[in-house]
Amino acid sequence: MFNITSIGEILFDVYKDFKKLGGAPFNFFYHIIKLTGKGNFISRIGNDEAGKEILNFFKEHNLSTQFIQVDNSHPTGIASANLDDKKIPHWVIEENTAYDFIELNSEIEDEIRKSDCLYFGTLAQRNSVSAKTIQSLFNRQIKYFCDLNLRQNFFTREILELSLTTADVLKVNEEELIILNDFFLNKKYELVSSAVQLKSNFNIDLLSVTCGEKGSYLFMNEETDFYRNTNVNPVDTVGAGDAYAAILCLGYLKKWNIRKLNEAAGNFAGRITTIEGALPVNDDFYTNQGIVL
Repeated sequence: MFNITSIGEILFDVYKDFKKLGGAPFNFFYHIIKLTGKGNFISRIGNDEAGKEILNFFKEHNLSTQFIQVDNSHPTGIASANLDDKKIPHWVIEENTAYDFIELNSEIEDEIRKSDCLYFGTLAQRNSVSAKTIQSLFNRQIKYFCDLNLRQNFFTREILELSLTTADVLKVNEEELIILNDFFLNKKYELVSSAVQLKSNFNIDLLSVTCGEKGSYLFMNEETDFYRNTNVNPVDTVGAGDAYAAILCLGYLKKWNIRKLNEAAGNFAGRITTIEGALPVNDDFYTNQGIVL
């Protein structure tokens, strides 16, 4: 099985009455290791109560903390949810938290040399310390999966350009594709043509554009595929994109065709929406998916 490494934020999503462990790179890693039994996660937490909760979570779920750094100067990451009238959360992400200060070391270097693929996004690149660490892992003889995950104003043209140039696989939602169109394409936005041009300009192998419950588009080689999972009744859509990304990454590495990729990823993401939260509480969830890996 492939050795997939994820780097970036781990944080608590804080609601009015409760909090949940999250962060796209962590959610992605959790799915990968539960599906395949193998995976690495590089991040940094504070030496505080929230950090201790994370370490306890890893211990309870038999997850390695080898690449989880503990920061004595900065707190564990937090994203606070402000719910609108439709109960849709709008996030306020705290700055200068531990995952902004991920340090490069020889252990990380060694692991990247043994990895088949590195997953990364843009949020953990907002601070120069973590950005330098993440970007120092680019340009190796491995595959790169970029799940853009644009948040607030925590990105620059430079970060976007470097991330897109590095990515073998790029996953964006439609709102993010519009932003990329405005930054990099001298054309009026149109989903398919903008995606095709972006893929070509940055030499991306596989480009995914997710549109929530409306479905998802994949662009690979000269092929385009659209798939919408209509067989679910969503309970909670948080984390669906991270679930989609996990299957997309595995399928890409296994060289699945474009239809199988989109359908498997869309179906797995759909099943995640039928549970509360981004992560299943029972590992049986992963053994009942009908996904042959």
